[in-house]
Amino acid sequence: MLNSTDFSGLFNKRFFRNFVPVPATNSLKLGGTTCDFELPDITNNCQVRLFNYRNKQPVILAFTRIFTEKQYCPLCFPHIKAMNENYHRFTEKGVEVLMITSTDPQQSQKVVQDLSLQMPLLSNPNCSIFQKYQVGQALGAPLPAQFLLDSHGKLRFKHLFSFLSPNAEVEVLLELIGKL
Repeated sequence: MLNSTDFSGLFNKRFFRNFVPVPATNSLKLGGTTCDFELPDITNNCQVRLFNYRNKQPVILAFTRIFTEKQYCPLCFPHIKAMNENYHRFTEKGVEVLMITSTDPQQSQKVVQDLSLQMPLLSNPNCSIFQKYQVGQALGAPLPAQFLLDSHGKLRFKHLFSFLSPNAEVEVLLELIGKL
């Protein structure tokens, strides 16, 4: 699982492409729609298209930082675990959680196994979806962010990374879902 001394695999094309800091400049407006995408779901071994949830159920897009299958962001690791441990609470409310990572499918598969992930883990190694959602980047990986979309695909909440609040808390997300 989490290993703070093994840096093998860290310095790859993705790392250098995301090395220069770019602040989160998200211009998505609350009440607006977000861009569609399709990514592989490593947890369930299938393709997931965001548009397929429209007019069916709310969705949380949880962008996270995982450097490699051996290196987790210390600010994101607790959030990944908390989201996974509470996944059933989201699904009981009819909400799907799509965790999006920039690790490649092989690295993502190891993450799913090591953390016993229940929620879908979507692999986006070229970071195209991170860029479309303008979450920013620093030190080799895109920054974390969370977006809550209602059942019509409208953006109802967004949380962008800051050092004071790197990720939206599970309880905050659950409370917001109750207001949809």
